[in-house]
Amino acid sequence: MLLNMSTEETVKRIHVDCPSLGRHNYMLIVVPTVYTIIFIIGIFGNSLVVIVIYFFMKLKTVASVFLFNLALADLCFLVTLPLWAANAAMQYRWPFGSGLCKLASAAATFNLYASVFLLTCLSIDRYLAIVHPMKSRLQRTMLVARVTCIIIWLMAALASLPVIIHRTVYLIENENITVCAFRYQTPSNTTNGTTLKVGLGLSKNMLGFLIPFVIILTSYILIWKALKKAYQIQKNKTRNDDIFKMIVAIVLFFFFSWVPHQIFTFLDVLIQLSVITDCNIIDIVDTAMPFTICLAYFNNCLNPLFYGFFGKNFRKYFLQLLKYSPHNVRHASFTTKMSSLSYRPSENLILTAPKNGFLDTE
Repeated sequence: MLLNMSTEETVKRIHVDCPSLGRHNYMLIVVPTVYTIIFIIGIFGNSLVVIVIYFFMKLKTVASVFLFNLALADLCFLVTLPLWAANAAMQYRWPFGSGLCKLASAAATFNLYASVFLLTCLSIDRYLAIVHPMKSRLQRTMLVARVTCIIIWLMAALASLPVIIHRTVYLIENENITVCAFRYQTPSNTTNGTTLKVGLGLSKNMLGFLIPFVIILTSYILIWKALKKAYQIQKNKTRNDDIFKMIVAIVLFFFFSWVPHQIFTFLDVLIQLSVITDCNIIDIVDTAMPFTICLAYFNNCLNPLFYGFFGKNFRKYFLQLLKYSPHNVRHASFTTKMSSLSYRPSENLILTAPKNGFLDTE
């Protein structure tokens, strides 16, 4: 949406060059409905994930620490979804004030960066655990995992600061509606405004997607080569460990969920830079953006399904929690074949392949 500011007030007044962009009747039903589904499934699923990992799995492995923080990051965003559902249902009118506008927008940005950074760390941890199990023992400690998560949260919070600063409530004068919008340009310095537009857009594309995905993809290619070599030596066609399949599935789903949103984010940057000025094209971008957001954030509520589907022990504790029978957990052994959330390959992984089809877990 192209914005022209007229005055500086508590609720800033603007004039749009292309009115009624992206506000179609069918979107008033579809988008809020999808947001509501994501909220219900996501809150329920991620809450159970946090409970199972913290109380049942006891956060005893590096991977469990990363997955626990991933679920927490998802919850931080999901609690703001009712605001966005109501906003979409009201033709993107924002009646909740500037404070909630900034907070809800920052939560979405925070979740984007925290999620991709945590998935990147998970892939690196899996690479070290499988390909370099002995050399990485000193690096793969619980202390390092916790410190890494703290750094990730700080980096995600830092990436959210521009949203808190520049996102606010605007009154569109020619349509007489109040919206929660992100305006880059300042009236006094258009050069700095343009630089900020490009910087924030490209950082979202590069730091929030492309660079992490290259690292993730490289990690799993190296893991696949190592496992393939081990299996070829033993002529064993056994399947990989549960956690490996689980994280690969999450990463692939993350990629296909976020690619459309990243593409339209880049197009939105071009619109903000006035490279794209045609109102028809802008309408397409503004119409598609909520759907790409729905697809991207649907990733949040489906992550727990991956945990339950791929992790045998996790699924067992998950079902016990649903059946209100946590007493069985006291007798569960956490010392042998304990958690599918993390595993330690045998020290001579490249020389031996497990006969039962699974790598030893820790």
